[in-house]
This record gives sequence, C-alpha cells and structure tokens, in this order.
Amino acid sequence: MKNKNSLLLFVLVFTLFFSSCDTKKQKVKDNDSPIIARFYFGQKPPGLIPEVFAPEIVRNASNISFSPNLDEIYFSARKKDDEMAIYFSKLEGNKWTPVKRANFTNGRKKEELYPFVSLIDKKIYFTAFDSIFSDEKIWYVNRLEDSWSDPIQLDSPLNDDLVFYINQAKNGDLFYTSILNGKMYFAQHKNGKFPEVQEVKLEFGHHGFISPSQEYLLVYARNRENEKRKDFDIYVCFKKKDGTWTKPISFGSEVNSNFNEGCPSITPDGKYMFFGRNQEDGTENFYWVSTEIIEKLRPK
Repeated sequence: MKNKNSLLLFVLVFTLFFSSCDTKKQKVKDNDSPIIARFYFGQKPPGLIPEVFAPEIVRNASNISFSPNLDEIYFSARKKDDEMAIYFSKLEGNKWTPVKRANFTNGRKKEELYPFVSLIDKKIYFTAFDSIFSDEKIWYVNRLEDSWSDPIQLDSPLNDDLVFYINQAKNGDLFYTSILNGKMYFAQHKNGKFPEVQEVKLEFGHHGFISPSQEYLLVYARNRENEKRKDFDIYVCFKKKDGTWTKPISFGSEVNSNFNEGCPSITPDGKYMFFGRNQEDGTENFYWVSTEIIEKLRPK
C-alpha cells in the first residue's frame, strides 16, 4: 500500500508539473527574427538575486540546456496544440538564429521534452513519449553540422523503466528520474555505454540535476519547511567524501517563493543555476542566478 501511495503521489507531482507549464494566455511560438547578442541572448548575468531569463524568448519552458560552448540553447515548452515540444536557437557570429521547433523524432513520438546537450560528445538526449505514464524513454540524436541524425532510443537498462529529466556530468555519467517510483538514478559511463543503473540515495527529491563536477545535485520537492504550504521548492544535496549525499538543503527565500519552483539546472561552465517559477497570473518564467548562491549553502 505504501508503494502504491508513493506512486500515486509522484503521478500527482508529474501532472502538476505539466499543468504548471500550461497556460491559456501565452504559448511558445517560433520567433522569425534573429537576436543580435552574444552568450545568453545578451542578457546581463545575474548575481546572488535570481533574475528572469529572456522572458520574450524563452516562454513557459520546462527546462533549458546549453551546449558546452554556450553557443546553442535547447528548451522544451508547450506548443499551440498543448503538446510538449523542443525548441532551439544557435549563435551564428553575433546573432542568435530565430527560435524554431526541433522535432527530433520527426513524428515517430507524439511529444518530446527535457533536452540535454551532452558534455562529452555531439549528442542531445531527450525524453519522448506518446502517452503520459506509459512509454517515456530516453532518446538521443547526434548533432551534425547543420542538422541532426535520426533519433535513437538509448540502449541502456535505464530504459527498462519509465524515465525522464536526464542530464550528464563531465565524466559522462547520466542522472535521471524514474517516473514509476519518483526516485533518482544514475548510469555510469563505461566506454561509451551505460550498462548498469544505480539508485541515488537521497532523503527526498526528484527532477535532479547533477553539477558538471558531481560535487552537488539539485532536486525539487514539495515544501518541507511549512506544512501549510503545498508549493514545490528547490534543494541542493552535496556529495560527501564517502560518496553519499547530504540531506537536501533548501535555498530558502532567496530562490524559493510561495509559488512552484522546479526543473533546476546548471550551465556547462558551472557559473549559473537556472530554474522555473510559476507566476501569480498562471504563466511560468525561467530564472537564473549565480552558482555562488550554492556555495553559500555548502556545509563547512
């Protein structure tokens, strides 16, 4: 009964997350105009106070991933018919190309989301599925000069489960969340393969994102500080010398508000943390903040 209740709770969390990305007022559409800027669409880098990231470009996104050289951005968001899709833009010279839909599976799968640009090779990992809670698997495409390869379902035991929100450390290890039990797992990189999976032993949290160096792991979960609050907040777990993880530490009011925060990520250079936040009007913006805010929480 306990396992069944845990699964039902995670299904509710998953559903709430998708609902939080949905809005009747504002949906993603392709941007036909190039953006003149350097890295991060020319946005002024934030300090220790989170700032909204490119609200006119990245709208209602469920996650963001940058290429190692920071010259490509991929994010998933709802399109006009309310299905999740992946969008991208590339920096060419001093201009970002118009935001367009990627369509990695070319219609083979109904929805695509949670892209992650590999830190070790020319791959883009993502989740694709036809029906929620039934066939979510990890796929990837190889990045070609001006396009992508045909989609390939990742050959790894991790796809024996229903999985999503995959990301990767600099040593190639993959981290992801199991939809069936709401727990974090990782698959160690071995000669280009991922032959085994292991649970990441955490007190709580999912939608985890590993830092490039694996020094810490970001997760989000229902607020644990105030029983009256039902919103979701972001936490950080630091890796201890013995390889285990600290208890999840809340970012407090510096990051977490009375609205839902979720889907945290770290830029490839380790300088910035990104996360989503629901707004009072029901829309969602993505925020970014210096990772110095994480170091302030590191146990002494």
